[in-house]
Amino acid sequence: MVHIFLANGFEEIEALTTLDILRRAEIPVQTVSISGSRSVTGAHGLTVKADAIFRLSAVQESDCLILPGGMPGADNLRMHSGVRRAVQEQVARGAYVAAICAAPALVLGTCGALQGKKATTYPGFEDKAHGATYTKRGIEADGTIITAKAPGFTFEFAFTIVEALKGSDAVKAVKRGMCLA
Repeated sequence: MVHIFLANGFEEIEALTTLDILRRAEIPVQTVSISGSRSVTGAHGLTVKADAIFRLSAVQESDCLILPGGMPGADNLRMHSGVRRAVQEQVARGAYVAAICAAPALVLGTCGALQGKKATTYPGFEDKAHGATYTKRGIEADGTIITAKAPGFTFEFAFTIVEALKGSDAVKAVKRGMCLA
């Protein structure tokens, strides 16, 4: 199971496009609200109903934790102690963590998840990507850490996650179905 964390102020395209592409790849994925309510409102006013409300025990064996950016969404993720702990536990067990936009720096950087890793983040947040070698690339995958720069890289971000979890044939199949290949 893959889990996408949703905090009020999340970047809608990053969360929902990634969700859509993973489901097209037939990857079990669940959206998880950290707000205490299943209703979560994005940075641009779109309110969605998450599949579940955050419980640490429910995400501890995740195949991949996904953290969308957006402001103040990424900052809300950073301030949530359960999210920080889940990320730290995920990294410690060598499982995938993927973050996009401001989330790589604000969440992964402050959790220590970027130590010795190549990473990218939204411009202006580089100084918060503690321990990372900042690459300025649109997408950076280093071991089990996948980072993306901004909303414009969401398709590539989602396809990188699909490839990590199911391989390149799954990516090709989804792209064909979306008329991208």
